Amino acid sequence: MNKHFRFSGSNFRRLRELGIAPSAVLRRAGLPQSFAGEARVLLKTEELFALWRAIGEMSPNPAIGLLLGTENRTERFHPIGLAALSSENFGAAIDRMARYKQLTCPEEILQEKNDEEWSIQFRWLLADEVEPAVLIECAFAWVLSTGRHGSGMRLSPIRVEFMQPRAHAKVIERHFGCPIVFGTHRNAIVFRATDAQKPFVTRNAELLAMLAPQFEEELKQQNNKDENFAERVRIAIQQKLTGKRPTIDDIADVLHISSRTLQRRLQDEQCSYQRVLDEARHHLARHYLNNSFLELNEAAYLLGYEDGNSFVRAFRTWEGVPPARWREQQRAEAAS
Repeated sequence: MNKHFRFSGSNFRRLRELGIAPSAVLRRAGLPQSFAGEARVLLKTEELFALWRAIGEMSPNPAIGLLLGTENRTERFHPIGLAALSSENFGAAIDRMARYKQLTCPEEILQEKNDEEWSIQFRWLLADEVEPAVLIECAFAWVLSTGRHGSGMRLSPIRVEFMQPRAHAKVIERHFGCPIVFGTHRNAIVFRATDAQKPFVTRNAELLAMLAPQFEEELKQQNNKDENFAERVRIAIQQKLTGKRPTIDDIADVLHISSRTLQRRLQDEQCSYQRVLDEARHHLARHYLNNSFLELNEAAYLLGYEDGNSFVRAFRTWEGVPPARWREQQRAEAAS
């Protein structure tokens, strides 16, 4: 897994265009001033969050995330964005963005579909703190921008869900053209299920034929270079931890290997499946408690525990305090 975010220097140009000095943002974020003059910088998750928080704090416009996430000029889309625009429809575009995003950062796009709705969420895999509100708004604006630019239509979601309230709710409603719901258990942009089939007028089979093989080869090379097999297993477990404890056979299927091979490779790294499962649960537990209003029993369910007491015991082992007290401590620190 790529552990750094590739932050393009073009973002600093966009900030200047919007009247925000990159030097002031970098100073506020505690990052080197030299970043403003580089074509691309690599940031750890905590550095990325600090940068986006600084952007929100330094901008006089509370909707700065929406502005930075909106693009109508094809030439300004990055290569993965171009591959998405070259897709046959909106759903295929998001699928490609989700697949190739792992080349550039420790972040994933989660999708849930049923007969009526298609929801899209972002998860920052190495985050130990709440993601900045301005970053979430930028990510959702980018999804909408891709759908509108690609389809040539003014698509609007059914709704946008935020866990935390926003003072500029009316601005967000106007931008997305739909109701905004606050106090939810997740941050998500929700479209109609049929929107995934909206054809793209930007479809370019020739360009996609050039870009996709290159990205696929990069993915192959990255997976071959990935010496930390236990980390790959942990990520796979986190993706499957949705109310059911994944078995070793489940994860072996995801990684396209046998369960025996999975066990052997973990043993080669002086590890075990149970240990990696515990690490995955620990990481997600911190994420759920930090980034949502989930009740403890709900978090326990999502983490695959049979009951809340089992979750509380496990959390005490990890952090030394019960989950409720840990959550209170984290929120007190954030407030201060």
